[in-house]
Amino acid sequence: MPLSQGQPYPPQQSYQQPQYGQQDQYGQQASYGQQPQYGQQPTYDQQPYGQQQQPQYGQQQPSYGQQPQYGQQDQYGQQPQYGQQDPYAQAGWQQQGPEGFGPAEPAKKSRKGWIIAIASALAVVVLGGGAVWAVGAIGGGGTQPHEVLPASSIAYVRLDLDPAANQKVALFQIARKFTVTKDTFQGDDPRKAVFDLTQDAGLSKVDFAKDIDPWLGSRIGLAVVPSGGKEPDFAVAVQVKDEAQAKVGIKKLMGKERFGLSFRDDYALVTSSQTLADKYAAETTSLADNADFNDDVNAIGEQGVLSYWAHLGKIGELAVTDKSSQEAKALEQVKNARFAGALRFDSSYAELAGVIRGAEGMVEGDLEPAKLSALPASTAGALSYSGLDQIITKKWGEIEQSIAATPAGAQFKQFVDQAKQTYGLQLPDDLATVLGKNLTLAVDAQGLDSDKIKAGVRITTDPAKAQAVYDKIQKAMSSSGQPTPQLAKVAGDGTFTVATTDEYAKALSADGTLGESQTFKDAVPDADEATYALFVDLDKVEKYYLPSMEGDDKANAQVLRAVGLSGKQTATEASFSLRLLFN
Repeated sequence: MPLSQGQPYPPQQSYQQPQYGQQDQYGQQASYGQQPQYGQQPTYDQQPYGQQQQPQYGQQQPSYGQQPQYGQQDQYGQQPQYGQQDPYAQAGWQQQGPEGFGPAEPAKKSRKGWIIAIASALAVVVLGGGAVWAVGAIGGGGTQPHEVLPASSIAYVRLDLDPAANQKVALFQIARKFTVTKDTFQGDDPRKAVFDLTQDAGLSKVDFAKDIDPWLGSRIGLAVVPSGGKEPDFAVAVQVKDEAQAKVGIKKLMGKERFGLSFRDDYALVTSSQTLADKYAAETTSLADNADFNDDVNAIGEQGVLSYWAHLGKIGELAVTDKSSQEAKALEQVKNARFAGALRFDSSYAELAGVIRGAEGMVEGDLEPAKLSALPASTAGALSYSGLDQIITKKWGEIEQSIAATPAGAQFKQFVDQAKQTYGLQLPDDLATVLGKNLTLAVDAQGLDSDKIKAGVRITTDPAKAQAVYDKIQKAMSSSGQPTPQLAKVAGDGTFTVATTDEYAKALSADGTLGESQTFKDAVPDADEATYALFVDLDKVEKYYLPSMEGDDKANAQVLRAVGLSGKQTATEASFSLRLLFN
């Protein structure tokens, strides 16, 4: 199911890229000006940062100017026309296993080289452990990594450093907010920025201008491929502008590691052996021919700078060899499950979005909405989840068996026995009543610095049954001499609210206006449709943690505005959106 109306970009109709110079699939839109050519600095005073109009869901995406034609000269030097035959890329190169590139037959697998390849591709996500960098729009056309990687791939990660012009501006503006990345992200070349991060991590000792820039394109893909054995094979697809220079540059990057290298459709295929590289390069199909893959990546909408896909069932079969009966049952439920996601951004937030499809028996029926938007406007943080009553009622036997097999099994059994005997609870029914169709925990910003914090829980349940369970627990605690907490309770129409104060219990049980806050809207898309959600307004609570911080840690923490997580579950599908907002 596509992520719904809170997405910053319209969902893609098909996972295809527009050709350079052609209008993209979103149609004609308001122009933001001519896109700067590579090597030219964008003119910020023509479009002040922070004032650009963001496209609303369902509206057409703005056009950012024409893309440079492949083959035109840019600051990276003269670029060969895509599709021209390189004299070094003849069949003899792929068949021979040249010196330094590994033997023609599979060599002993080494993971050190893959650490370099994978870390280089994903360094952009971490940014030194601080900020998150993501790009929301795919800029260039041409072949994507999944179009050259094996059709039998069971997991895939794609990194695209060719964003549209306005996205590149926003990208660098966000990166410069954080002390850990502001010095690295200079100029206008994301490839150089990522390379500098890998240099700082000590992953390679090469010169970007001399050894990398002449041949490196903008896209990298990593695929996990079944090998027929216990360990899978890996293939890395690196977009290249010049095959001859790519051979030299990749060899220098890999150092003494043995590897295989072949070329397919403007991509270098790097594997653990020359045999594998030649095999993958010669295939006539690719991951693009996998119908599940195409459906799943289309379901998440805009692919952003980083996207990923995995067949969870097939990965589970590889990971778990000697299965217990419980593990076999769990794998049966996810045998057709796939996971797809993307990292993308808006001018004010970064978003990690995804979807799980094909699993069985996730929930039954339509779940209650989380309704965080109805909380008080002064809410500092809240967590809401629907369907816990289903999980407890239908899975109680499995839960008991699973916990009994762990070291905590004896303690859990003692807890259950005490709940039944001491408190008179009927399990799992009373527990399902307390958890309800929806359970929402909330903390108010007012009173956090006092002795009486305003906090509470609102449950969508039968209020009379919930009151009865509460009375059982309170009575048992009183009879045993235990102090009973003084909590305020409000029984509403299909809800039961418990809070630390009478005032907050009434506010929590009523309809609030948190949903009118722009911060909340940005952090929790589709709040009224979500069946689970999390929201923390960092600006409302930063005064409690910033004084204990100093230096770069404090400066970086001040940039963060809020955190939001939301999603929806059905019987066969679950979606999510995790957003980090910036000041």
